[in-house]
Amino acid sequence: MLLKRLGVVSRHLPQSSPLFFSSIPRIFSRDIASTSTRNSNSNENIMKLLYPTSLVLDTKLLEGFGAELHPYNVKEPIPDQHTDADILITWVNSAANLSDAARRLTKVRWIQSLAAGPNDVLAAGFPSSVIVTTGSGLHDRTVAEHAMGLLLTAARRFDEMREFQLQRKWPGHLGGAKPDRPKDRFTTLRDAKILIWGYGNIAKTLAPHLTAWGATVKGVARSAGVREGVEVYAEDKLPELLPQTDALVMILPGSESTKDVLNAERLKLLPKHAWVVNVGRGTSIDEEALADALEKGELGGAALDVFKTEPLPESSRLWTTPNVLVSPHAAGGRPQDAEALIAYNLRRFLAGQELKNVVDH
Repeated sequence: MLLKRLGVVSRHLPQSSPLFFSSIPRIFSRDIASTSTRNSNSNENIMKLLYPTSLVLDTKLLEGFGAELHPYNVKEPIPDQHTDADILITWVNSAANLSDAARRLTKVRWIQSLAAGPNDVLAAGFPSSVIVTTGSGLHDRTVAEHAMGLLLTAARRFDEMREFQLQRKWPGHLGGAKPDRPKDRFTTLRDAKILIWGYGNIAKTLAPHLTAWGATVKGVARSAGVREGVEVYAEDKLPELLPQTDALVMILPGSESTKDVLNAERLKLLPKHAWVVNVGRGTSIDEEALADALEKGELGGAALDVFKTEPLPESSRLWTTPNVLVSPHAAGGRPQDAEALIAYNLRRFLAGQELKNVVDH
């Protein structure tokens, strides 16, 4: 463009003329100003995405979408130069960080939480106009694997073996000849009746492994139906299902509708040998009623990865309640393939399309 303009000048003015040289700065000035304006307008259209340093993300997989990528510390206030961010990715952010972000990120339009349940984001005070998406699907394998480990520990009593080991005592009652699949005890997954309450993606990942070990799996969800070969019942069928259960696996989300759903009344419906495994949310179990049932011998045991208050307070009865296995919210904590979900939603967000895992708030 500049050469063309110089060519026009040269055709009208001899290069020896002082006017020829005096016109060049003006041409350069107009071109630079035009380029600067175009770049400025282009930069205004580029969105800013903040990603957390609380996990390792391969950001190369997020490049090429027309968004600037900037790291941030999830335990500190958002830096001033990034308060104009359009997109925020969150993972184990502190409450103070999210509260600060809700107050100062006035241009944010979409928040991608990498947690299966974004309770922390929803409680931070972001406007309802901000789209919030969850990390549902990123924790399916890890949580299912942990649930399997807790079930095997409950059946084979690895926890009790460890207790005896620390006392330098031989747990003879756990070894030697034993009856095969006794009806009054949960000792094996083979022929065990496993009920999964909260039949979502994690349950769908867990169920095939349980059936491969010979267990009979049924599910409970808000709506009934057959899901990938597993019969899933509505919650109104719990009075019929709980008395037939050897192990109840809880994978419920945290909400008002699931608060204390496993209460004293429903605990009494479980057989005395049944175990409760919770890898969902701690608020779904009435912990006092659970401790009462275990102390009275009305339940086989409980393997819990989540609690109403975390860390579990020293004053909690669950520390010393018989046959309780305390797991420190360790089932998840490792989002897998997070880049794929972020990239998928980022592409759709920039195109103005509906995102995956949107939650109402």
